[in-house]
Amino acid sequence: MHKYELTLIFNPNLEEEALKAESQQIHDIITRFGGTIDKVDDWGKRRLAYEIEKINEGIYNFVTFTSEPEAPAEIESRIRIRENIMRFLIVRREA
Repeated sequence: MHKYELTLIFNPNLEEEALKAESQQIHDIITRFGGTIDKVDDWGKRRLAYEIEKINEGIYNFVTFTSEPEAPAEIESRIRIRENIMRFLIVRREA
């Protein structure tokens, strides 16, 4: 089992309920592939370093989870098709 950190940038136009639903769906994807969520850090709306599709703000969310080495590829393939996520990145954390 390895520790990973998932960084998500959601569309800033999402309403509070839709944002909670998206976050819950991401957590469900992680647990479906055998991961356990260790920590969730919500930074809220922040200015982006550069515009993405003419949008200059995003809602930042960081999820630290533990899973098998195969899980991040599966999680990434599910996140890639989500419309409300502008950018994401999964990195392995050092123990």
